Amino acid sequence: MRILLNWLRTIALGGEKQKMPSKEKAVKTAVPGKAKAAQAKKAGAAKTKTAKTAKAKPAKAAKPKAKKALKPASEETAQVLSSEVVFEGKVFRVLRDRLIEPGGKENVRDIIRHNGSAVILAVDSSKSKKDPWIVVERQYRHAARQFLWELPAGKLEAGEDPVEGAKRELEEETGYRAKKWKPLVEYFASPGFLGESMKVFLAEGLVAGDAHPEEDEEIELRLVKLSEVLKMIDKGAILDGKTLTSVLLYARKLAGKHKK
Repeated sequence: MRILLNWLRTIALGGEKQKMPSKEKAVKTAVPGKAKAAQAKKAGAAKTKTAKTAKAKPAKAAKPKAKKALKPASEETAQVLSSEVVFEGKVFRVLRDRLIEPGGKENVRDIIRHNGSAVILAVDSSKSKKDPWIVVERQYRHAARQFLWELPAGKLEAGEDPVEGAKRELEEETGYRAKKWKPLVEYFASPGFLGESMKVFLAEGLVAGDAHPEEDEEIELRLVKLSEVLKMIDKGAILDGKTLTSVLLYARKLAGKHKK
C-alpha cells in the first residue's frame, strides 16, 4: 500500500514538472512579441512628436534691415543742351529741353514753365482756437471738368515777392486782409512735367472787405469750420491738391500745438 502511494505521488509530481516548463515557455515566447509591439509604439510616438515639433517651429523669417533716414534734397541740376519754346500762353509756356541729367543720362523733356503760385490758408480763430473757421472757395475748373472746393490762390507775377502776391490774391478773391502772415509749406504739385512751385501761407487776424475778382472768375465764398473741412476731406468732397496738402498739414500742427 505504501509502495502504491509513493508511486502515485511520483507520477503526480512528474506531471506538474512537465506542465510548468510549458507555461514558462509560453510566457517566454509571449514576452518578445509584446516587447516588439511596445518598441514599435514608442518609435511611432517619437516620430509623431518629431513631426509636431517640426510643425511648431517654422523657419525663422529674415529680419528686415533698418531703414536709413531720407536724404535731404540735392541741389544738383541737369546740364541743358538746348531749349525750345513750343507753346506760349498767358499763364504758362511749354519748353522742349534736351539735357544731360545728374545721373549722366541724356533725355528730351517737355516741361511746363510757370512763375509759381501763392496759396492762402486764411484762418479766423476769434471764436475757437481749436476749431477755427477756414476761408474756402467753390469755382468751376475746366481742366477737372467739375466744380471744386479750394483755398484762395493765384499766379505770382514775374519777380513778385511771394507773400505780397499772397496778400494781393486773398484780397482780390475774397475781400479779406490779414494782420499776420506766416509761410506754411512749399511743394511742387506735379514735378514730372510741371515746374510750378506752390507756396502756402497761413493768414491770421482776418479783416473783412470787398472782393474784386478778375473778369473770368466766378467764385462762391464760404467760411467753414476746420472740423467740417476735415470731414469733407474724409468723404472725398475735396479733390484739390493744394487744399488737401495745406489743411491736413495745418490740422496736424494745430493738434500738436494744443497737446503741449
